[in-house]
Formats: sequence, structure tokens, C-alpha cells
Amino acid sequence: MKHTALCSLAIVLLTMTTAFAQDLENGRQLFRNCVSCHNVDSDRNKFGPHLKGVVGRHAGAVADYQYSQAMQAAGAADLVWDETTLAEFLADPQQKVPGTRMRFWGMKPGSDMDDLIGYLKAYP
Repeated sequence: MKHTALCSLAIVLLTMTTAFAQDLENGRQLFRNCVSCHNVDSDRNKFGPHLKGVVGRHAGAVADYQYSQAMQAAGAADLVWDETTLAEFLADPQQKVPGTRMRFWGMKPGSDMDDLIGYLKAYP
């Protein structure tokens, strides 16, 4: 009986997490603030590197982009962009990678950040 109740609770929690974790349309709207510097749907760089496939990629790894020394060093130190590291960077780029050239003051952690990261994950 205990196992059945625990399994049911786990299924409900997993379903809720998946259902409420990300609003990709909101993420797309939020990404509009980024399009002057970044692409997410192509491998073409702009002022900033393209973000297509950023989730799972090492920092400073786009071959044809001239990164700051700080971002190159972060990649060499094995910084990989995942949900956690992207959230830390988006919250405060200068704190996560001191010396980065990204001119973004940061965003508050929460559902908007989750939605934006979810949107980035949709472009492997």
C-alpha cells in the first residue's frame, strides 16, 4: 500500500513539474530581447555567438566567434552550459564569468528565466 501511494505521488509530482516547468511561447517572447546580439535558430553569429545548441555546449566553444579571454578561460575550466549554469549566468553574467563582454544586467530567477532556458533547449 505504501509503495502504491509513493508511486502515485511521484507520478503526480513529475507530471506537475513537466506541465509547469516551461512556457515556450513566453520564452520566445523573452528571447526577442536577445535577437539584436544572438541567433537561436541558425549557426550564424551576430554581435554575440549563436545560441543554437547552447545547452550542453562548453563555454567559449563556437569555433568562428571571438570570445573574451574570460569566456575562453571559463570553457577551458570545463564550464558547460546546462540549466543551472545558464541560470547563474543569466542572473549575473559578470559574477558567473568575470570579464565577459556580454552587456546584460541580468534577470531575476523564476518562471521567466525557466521559460527562456526552456526556449533555448528547444533549439539543439
